Amino acid sequence: MEVFKNYIGGKWVPSTSERTFESRNPAHWDEVLGVFPDSTEEDVQKAVEAAKEAFRQWSRMPAPKRGEILRKAGEILLARKKEIARVMTREIGKVLKEAEGDVQEAIDTAFYAAGETRRMFGYTTPSELPNKYALTFRTPVGIAGVITAWNFPIAVPAWKIFPALAAGNTVIFKPAPDASLTATYFVEVFEEAGLPPGVFNLVFGAGIAGKAIVEHPDIKIIAFTGGTETGKKIYESAGRRLKRVSLELGGKNPQIVMPSADLDLAVEGAVWGAYGTTGQRCTSTSRLILHEAIYDAFMERFKERVSRIRIGDGLDPEVEMGPVINKTQLEKDLMYVRIGQEEGARLTYGGKQLTEGPYAEGWFMEPTIFEDVTPDMRIFKEEIFGPVLSVIRVKSFEEAIEVANAVRYGLSSSIYTRDTVEAMRAVQELEAGITYVNAPTIGAESHLPFGGVKDTGNGAREGGWTVFDIFTEWKTVYIDFSGKLQKAQIDTWEE
Repeated sequence: MEVFKNYIGGKWVPSTSERTFESRNPAHWDEVLGVFPDSTEEDVQKAVEAAKEAFRQWSRMPAPKRGEILRKAGEILLARKKEIARVMTREIGKVLKEAEGDVQEAIDTAFYAAGETRRMFGYTTPSELPNKYALTFRTPVGIAGVITAWNFPIAVPAWKIFPALAAGNTVIFKPAPDASLTATYFVEVFEEAGLPPGVFNLVFGAGIAGKAIVEHPDIKIIAFTGGTETGKKIYESAGRRLKRVSLELGGKNPQIVMPSADLDLAVEGAVWGAYGTTGQRCTSTSRLILHEAIYDAFMERFKERVSRIRIGDGLDPEVEMGPVINKTQLEKDLMYVRIGQEEGARLTYGGKQLTEGPYAEGWFMEPTIFEDVTPDMRIFKEEIFGPVLSVIRVKSFEEAIEVANAVRYGLSSSIYTRDTVEAMRAVQELEAGITYVNAPTIGAESHLPFGGVKDTGNGAREGGWTVFDIFTEWKTVYIDFSGKLQKAQIDTWEE
């Protein structure tokens, strides 16, 4: 059983904490992957000191030079893609193809961020006064505290860390405890790429370390992915300290299927959207909204396809759906199954824990379908984060949009239709940061903005060019070579 350390100032160092936690394989719970420190405020302070010291040099390094290191990190990720993906599958249960996709998203982000170090354009604009230039620059903010969930343990940290470093910030990263081993491999990539000591620091732990990062006065940015209620607490705490905050929170994402849709395509999209990553994505399809004209035909095909989902250890290349991350999450999923039944929804598929044979060692659950779900039910409104799908019957396009928007979240959304008018109206009317037409609610691309509306976040957009709005400040510069005192707004206009 290997015991792991924090990574601070370019060295693997022990925590000051005597508390530890284990990371285990959710498909084979007896397999302990490592023991990690539940770090303290003192550990965070040490990471802050290292990050502050490194910031002086790193922030002044020409951005394209920073980009060369980030591109090298991307190349190392590419070379180690399969190795890291296998570690990820063992640690969080995600099937191997999805784990490789997770790493690939980080590779794409690394190359994109490296390229953007040559494209951090400012604006040059005419001054209102003669012999005077006006221009702007992007500048780094300082130390970024990055706190992420376990379900995308490489991709989501990469969305934040590569752009933060590209912009000249230094980083303190606290991964979710369930993804600690994968985070260790991620840090090793930067170490191998030659990132200067202190630029990127890793602190393991749960509540104490996370709270210390959020509250530390020298950490200027908080980039968080996780639950909405936790995000609200972070926003409140960081707001009192006037920190820059990026929140990517929950989702309750709808897929609408209209009568003109290609039903076979829509079925495959719903299966992938609802049960990919065992439904443990903020972008998972958790509400399936079907027009009554195709309801019966769709559900017949859908249930048949769901019955063929291969469930098991994600390292098996034939498996399509792996385990739930841990016992606590499984109990939550099963709790929502009971809630749905108590509320009057009709459980028409699944709903049980799998415990026999190959499932006996892990946290496995059947893909689950509820029908006759109505907007007043908790399973319609609340994020479950498991393989539980609510199906809603509607009579019109207008009702479908109304139902889709009738939740407090607004991350991803989808419509399947061959009707151009319906497609364009959905793009216009769906309350979501992301809308797919004839594709499922999952599948973000690294060069495009990612984020949501309503309780899904605070308006920040990671991914693409917009992420640099999180990790940079604007500096406006005036250069007056007139040789005299010029007073803006006073000397500009004459009576």
